[in-house]
Amino acid sequence: MTFPAGAPATHEPLPPAVLQDAAATFGMLAATARLQIVWLLSGGERDVGTLAEEVGQTVAAVSQHLAKLKLAGLVRARREGRRQVYLVDDPHVVEIVNLIVSHHGEPRTSRRHA
Repeated sequence: MTFPAGAPATHEPLPPAVLQDAAATFGMLAATARLQIVWLLSGGERDVGTLAEEVGQTVAAVSQHLAKLKLAGLVRARREGRRQVYLVDDPHVVEIVNLIVSHHGEPRTSRRHA
């Protein structure tokens, strides 16, 4: 579903399949380690060892998170010699993560609540 630039979004009920997919994506990003991994990959490609070091977890734990993210279609891997390099190549996922991180990166006193 896309809306033309400047057009107000309509608030009609969403199809169940769209809701399920959206909830699954948010569920996948609800784990702090996976959110951190997607955040880091949004900034550039990395291998599992680099990600493990940056996230502060073992290679095995990060590999499990990457497998889940890959299965959910949020990241992909490509072979570079003997190693796998992971990346986020969906601009929507990058945008979602950037929006939520920037929203929560603001000082709490400056946030506006509706």
